[in-house]
Amino acid sequence: MIGAFLFMLGLGGACAILLSVASRVFYVYEDPRIAEVEDRMAGANCGGCGYAGCNAAAVAVVAGKAPASVCIVGGMESAQGVAEVMGMDVGGAEPILSYNPCKGGDRAEDKFIYQGVPTCAALTRLYEGKRFCSVGCLGLGDCVKACLFDAISIGPDGYPVVNADNCVGCGACERACPKGVLEVMTMSQRLLAMNETDDALAPCQQICPAQINIPLYIEQIKKGDYEGAVNTIRERNPLLLSCGRVCPHPCEDKCRRGVEDEPVSINQLKRFVADYELHSGKRFPISKAPATEKKVAVIGGGPAGLSCAFFLARLGHSVTIYEAMPKLGGMIRYGIPEYRLPKKILDWEIQGILDLGIEAKTDARFGFDFNLSDLMEEGFDAVFMGIGAWKDMKLRAEGEDMEGCFTGIDFLARVANGEKVKIGKNPIIVGGGNTAIDCVRTLIRMGSKVTLAYRRTRAEMPANEVEIVAAEHEGCDFVFLAAPTRVVGDENGKVIGLEYQKMELGEPDASGRRRPVPVEGSETILDADMIVSAIGQRPDISFMDNPEKALADLKTTRWDTMDHNEDTLQTDIPFIFVGGDSATGPDLVVSAIGGGRKAARSIHQFVMGEEVKAAPKDLKKPLIPESDFKTVPGIIQSPRAPMPELPVQERIYSFIEVDQVLDEESALRESGRCLRCCRTCYDKDTERKTQKSAA
Repeated sequence: MIGAFLFMLGLGGACAILLSVASRVFYVYEDPRIAEVEDRMAGANCGGCGYAGCNAAAVAVVAGKAPASVCIVGGMESAQGVAEVMGMDVGGAEPILSYNPCKGGDRAEDKFIYQGVPTCAALTRLYEGKRFCSVGCLGLGDCVKACLFDAISIGPDGYPVVNADNCVGCGACERACPKGVLEVMTMSQRLLAMNETDDALAPCQQICPAQINIPLYIEQIKKGDYEGAVNTIRERNPLLLSCGRVCPHPCEDKCRRGVEDEPVSINQLKRFVADYELHSGKRFPISKAPATEKKVAVIGGGPAGLSCAFFLARLGHSVTIYEAMPKLGGMIRYGIPEYRLPKKILDWEIQGILDLGIEAKTDARFGFDFNLSDLMEEGFDAVFMGIGAWKDMKLRAEGEDMEGCFTGIDFLARVANGEKVKIGKNPIIVGGGNTAIDCVRTLIRMGSKVTLAYRRTRAEMPANEVEIVAAEHEGCDFVFLAAPTRVVGDENGKVIGLEYQKMELGEPDASGRRRPVPVEGSETILDADMIVSAIGQRPDISFMDNPEKALADLKTTRWDTMDHNEDTLQTDIPFIFVGGDSATGPDLVVSAIGGGRKAARSIHQFVMGEEVKAAPKDLKKPLIPESDFKTVPGIIQSPRAPMPELPVQERIYSFIEVDQVLDEESALRESGRCLRCCRTCYDKDTERKTQKSAA
């Protein structure tokens, strides 16, 4: 008995020694933070986060492989607790939500009858689905079955509707959708998303240079959700007040209703909700991602620079804008007259952008007041160049430097800056673009009797049609097929006339317009005491005249634009990106805004150490073929809302804003004209009217 006891005691001692040695040899350390992190999670072990239970999720957080917000059930309270343990930014959790861009559903026509297994996964295996639309929802609800939080359902129109209040961003619906319709994204990911060829996009949305989700914001207006409409526009365009006034709305040219009827007044609806916020007495909140500690310099405070700065700030970066002029705004401040865009409205809009924490330094000209080396010394991680196209092109006609001769942008900028410009009683404006028309209408308001000379016909004028019509109504005289050859002056070198040669139209040139051909011996002189040449602009790249060493690799084109990668807007100097007129040459304001966002996307990739690349299937013009309809059956003619405007006799004596905003009743009626188009689907008027009468 004693022997057995001693044997067991010895065996136990030996095991203890063996285990002690083994514990030291095979010791596995567990970070105590894992238990603390797990303790702050919901403890549901639901797997909705993508990890096999809360412990696995906690291990991933401590290893830096998962964010503080990994627990989808615990929500923000859990995220804050985890962040506190890990020493992370408590506000560093961006909410993740599921989104469905497809609004087709039952509107999409079927190409065959399906009687198989009632799941999207099964149906997809048969010719990619039964519907003619190649990218839309199949409607059998695999996403609904996959969601554990009752956050998604198939709505009355046959496509998934997400309940944002219940959605935890687990991604189950996205993984379950075989067509890739549903997407789970953070706010930052939505800001960075670009239109792609396999997206569910209406034609108007495809053609919009800023890629605004036009059908969505019009639907939100129709429902009275004006703040939601503003947020939808602002997700792509931070200058909606300005664009609502000056955009020539190329989207309306591709409005599907316009094929059979007048297009929807898309831009007027944009202005309606933009003005709604302006007059609401408050600014709608704009969300931002957590700070990244990355610094970006934006050279140029015009629409491209403001747009780039806006999106970079929302992505969490520290941004400083450098502007050569006394105030921000660029061409929309100094090139667009007060009667089109009141400066107090522009100031309000710009202030909303600066309120994101953006610093602005004005009267700072690149290459003169500061240079690239200065920015590098200040620790900027990237630079955006949006210097605009401020250099007026010359007439190349004898005498164009006489007293009384001006160039278009310089003249408009001086007026906008409050200078007292000595004008003539009978000025002649040379040119046919928007700048020329702006000069015409400005001088009319300053008391002049204005003539516009253009070397082609009215049909070839590149200016917006509505602006040409307005100039006609306000009393401008037009002389077409007139090419200036000489400015005539008196003995004191002052302008007294303009000699031009009559032209006739020949064969089309590269622009598609018929080329003007001189008529020999047709020289004619028009009396004038002021000449304004507005025949085009180029970027001012005088900073390249004596480039510093840091700029040695920056290349420019023969059009004085910055040479760059068209897909990413990155230059040959990897940390320099371009956008707006300095990249494309003179273009639309909305194009500059779109370029600013595209550059912000590439800059974000660069400063975050990611590969700088375009979206995999980046949408480029022309339209996606299947979405471009030649006929649109089921449309009932309905009048488009007319643009309210000041009467001619009231407006030509002041710079009061001419175009007015739609009233609410008109805006709601106009939003009802929208067909809620998706890629191939749209609401037929006949169907909607039948449904209403049946109800």
